[in-house]
Amino acid sequence: MKLRYAMVCSSNQNRSMESHFILKREGFDVSSYGTGTHVKLPGPSIRAPNVYDFGTPYKQMFDDLRRKDPELTSLNKITDSYKRNGILPMLKRNMGVKLAPQRWQDNAGDGVFDVVLTFEEKVFDMVLEDLHNRDQVLLKTVLIINLEVKDNHEEAAIGGRQALELCQEIDATESWEESIDDIICRFEKQQRRKLLYSISFY
Repeated sequence: MKLRYAMVCSSNQNRSMESHFILKREGFDVSSYGTGTHVKLPGPSIRAPNVYDFGTPYKQMFDDLRRKDPELTSLNKITDSYKRNGILPMLKRNMGVKLAPQRWQDNAGDGVFDVVLTFEEKVFDMVLEDLHNRDQVLLKTVLIINLEVKDNHEEAAIGGRQALELCQEIDATESWEESIDDIICRFEKQQRRKLLYSISFY
């Protein structure tokens, strides 16, 4: 069964993009989004993140971070820091997947999805709320699952592999509506991770 998938995190940078990258490589029909107001990347300090608008190309962010703080003599240290904490390699990967981060709440023009996978409970709640607030004219079911993944590169890599396994299980069924409880139960036992899931409509 060929389904359409959406991967959703807060900024459409790390967790959703790792899963998008993996699923796309495996031939899935997949898109990815963020639910935040802006795209945030780590900055020189916790209180000073790098903030961008959704739709800003990943390449522009990459170039911006590479030349950040030209007045500081510690420019090389800052660039090295972005390399070391994985931000520049992450943006490079993202550039190979799509042009720019997209916002879930602005994606009505992208059509409907069969399965939406989120990676944080707050994001799961925002997706459900957004779907609930839309005009549900098609009455087409959509499955929303939350796989809780910490927002770091190591956890995102693990989460991406688990997202692939879960989507492969769902894709292999004739009707996910009839088998979703079994799929979720089996996944939770194998991976020892709890999933949240809900059903909404377009």
